[in-house]
Amino acid sequence: MGRIILTGDRPTGRLHLGHYVGSLRRRVELQNEGNYDKMFVFIADVQALTDNADNPEKVRQNIIEVALDYLSVGLDPAKVTLFIQSMIPELAELTVYFMNMVTVSRLQRNPTVKTEIAMRNFETSIPVGFFTYPISQAADITFCKATTVPVGEDQEPMLEQCREIVRRFNSTYGNVLIEPQIMLPDNKACLRLPGTDGKAKMSKSLGNCIFLSDSSKEMQQKVKSMYTDPTHLRVEDPGRIEGNCVFTYLDAFSTDEDFAEFWPEYKNLDELKDHYRRGGLGDMKCKKFLTKVLDKQLEPIRQRRHEFEQDIPEVYNILKKGSEEAREVASQTLHEVREAMRINYFDDLALIQEQAERYRNP
Repeated sequence: MGRIILTGDRPTGRLHLGHYVGSLRRRVELQNEGNYDKMFVFIADVQALTDNADNPEKVRQNIIEVALDYLSVGLDPAKVTLFIQSMIPELAELTVYFMNMVTVSRLQRNPTVKTEIAMRNFETSIPVGFFTYPISQAADITFCKATTVPVGEDQEPMLEQCREIVRRFNSTYGNVLIEPQIMLPDNKACLRLPGTDGKAKMSKSLGNCIFLSDSSKEMQQKVKSMYTDPTHLRVEDPGRIEGNCVFTYLDAFSTDEDFAEFWPEYKNLDELKDHYRRGGLGDMKCKKFLTKVLDKQLEPIRQRRHEFEQDIPEVYNILKKGSEEAREVASQTLHEVREAMRINYFDDLALIQEQAERYRNP
């Protein structure tokens, strides 16, 4: 069995810096390293509909936004299979079979599900599709027998749930599926990039995102309003690094080369942090440096996105080809699953023959 990567995103809006440092940047590195036999990246529209069923147009319109973000950050259709989740009907069938491998109480204990339910204020009115989306996610991961799933730390409970399903299935029916392993970002600051308002999670619904497709001016305005140290009222005051969004973002994005290019007064981020802690360094100077660092990384992405925007039909063609390729893989896995579960009735000629003889000679 080869080394296979599976990862994806919900099409509920444009992708932001949290997506970029949490997974997108690493995906591009992985595709270019060539250490994996296959890489699947998908747009999870079925999962997006679990809490947007009354607004399908939102999901429909954001398919192209996510696809453009994928291509603009550097994902290459020649190296990666890009596909749309709903175009693979085999995933729905796998999900139904996996539902028998999980109890309601186990889903209720899933920390990610509990957090998401609270964030959306579902309380007792939880859509069944949303409640069971860890099971759907297990189908997404196992259809291609993924060995590695690069995601942020908030997805660890989901991966563990998937592994439990795989173990239960294999122990019941035989070794058909593969247990995936999580790949977390190397940079601790990238595990979960906070929103510009200092809240723990960058989220479209909270309005605290810097989008990959933001113009330079839009990005600069968001950095200017970014949460820092509320006690750092005067330039001469000592400042705190912990919980200061500007420095969290610099941890995630800045390099020594950036300091040499944009702020040679400091050799690296450690020197900048030391000065801020001592006092005598204003927040606006730090924010101006951050905007230069972000512009340096985002400008090539903006330019590539503009190029792809000029040929939208080709973007859909890329997704169509990728979906067809993914469906072939899913069909083979589903065939093996049915065979293991002994529900491949029409293919089991031995069963048909045995029953024919039994009824012919009672």
